[in-house]
Amino acid sequence: MQLFFNMILVYLGTIGFGILVNVPKRALNMGGIVSVMGWLIYYFYTQYVGGYIEANALGTFSIGIFGIIASRWKKLPVIIFNIPALVPLVPGGQAYQVMKYLATGNYTLAKSYLIQVVFIAGAIAAGFLFSEFANQLFLRLKKKIASKKEVLK
Repeated sequence: MQLFFNMILVYLGTIGFGILVNVPKRALNMGGIVSVMGWLIYYFYTQYVGGYIEANALGTFSIGIFGIIASRWKKLPVIIFNIPALVPLVPGGQAYQVMKYLATGNYTLAKSYLIQVVFIAGAIAAGFLFSEFANQLFLRLKKKIASKKEVLK
């Protein structure tokens, strides 16, 4: 029941952020679905395998792949789906802790949280990079297979 409730909150949070940044209305629902799919991969990885950095990379990779699929289906730019869908994976809590501990003078804890933020941000960037790489690889393979089929005819 808690998982279902969290999925609804992720969906609504993504749609709310999409409205805030003026995502077209026809893309809001699909953006929410893309976000929930990426968050589920993140959630199950953290629950059953462990590691927030790897979970963020896999969640972002899946958001990138599902965002590409959604953009082709809706005929809209992929960034319209990726940016709002990324909101549940952003390390806002850790960034807040960095600022809090810097303000209170606890530099050791601030440094620890800052390292987490940097690694998670890097994992998010890598996830998008690898999803785009996988997309380009898929398109090239598809093109090669299509050209080989024409040669055989």
